[in-house]
Amino acid sequence: MEIVVLPSPEAACLRAARIVARLVRAKPEAVLALPTGATPRGIYAELVRQHRAQKLSFARVTAFNLDEYVGVPPDHPGSFRRALEEELYRQVDLAPDRAHAPDGLAADPPQACRRYEERIAAAGGLDLALLGLGRDGHIAFNEPTSSLGSRTRLKTLADETRAANQGAFGADPVPRHALTMGIATILSARRCVLVAFGGGKADAVARLVEGPLTAMVPGSALQLHASATVIVDEAAAARLTLRAYYDAVAAGKPAWQREDP
Repeated sequence: MEIVVLPSPEAACLRAARIVARLVRAKPEAVLALPTGATPRGIYAELVRQHRAQKLSFARVTAFNLDEYVGVPPDHPGSFRRALEEELYRQVDLAPDRAHAPDGLAADPPQACRRYEERIAAAGGLDLALLGLGRDGHIAFNEPTSSLGSRTRLKTLADETRAANQGAFGADPVPRHALTMGIATILSARRCVLVAFGGGKADAVARLVEGPLTAMVPGSALQLHASATVIVDEAAAARLTLRAYYDAVAAGKPAWQREDP
């Protein structure tokens, strides 16, 4: 696992966006797993900027949302599909038929989840999974105690997770269930990039990176991945005990390994 500590959330988002953009330029048919929420907004804004200013094309990219609420239509303000369409898909040249999301309205959720896995496999598997991190260490909607071998499935959301997402639902309750890529699905990606910033994420970041591999911190499963990068700002890095080592690793990387400008 590579740990990259940058001065600010803006710098963290810029670094993550450049990783995504570099992949898309090298492999125009890349398959991406993408999150929603406050964390990736800066990443998507930079990708849109590169699309407009530098002709970064998503025309052959295939994108899969990490998750979606059960019972929420795709045009609802709280829908993750709608969020990604507004923040990225409609701002670039991604073909509508290449943008996929779990079907939160499916009459048979387990079958819908199996079909989602089949679509990912048919696309050639995930090249990159872009991830955020919950304060309790969850990735996608894999709450604590989630199976490390899980695939796309229905999950019951923790009250803390629902509270963190209340803003998009106004006075209405946040759904208690969601369909989410499982941890094994995420780990199947050829590369994982997780971004977290702010002091509120510092404990989760430390447990993910330096704590034991445990289902109580689903993000710690990234310790098993052969190509995982964790990008954080100074505040989110505050509880890392080996911070000096991570900085030394970053400073000592050979030129061919560097992804920073």
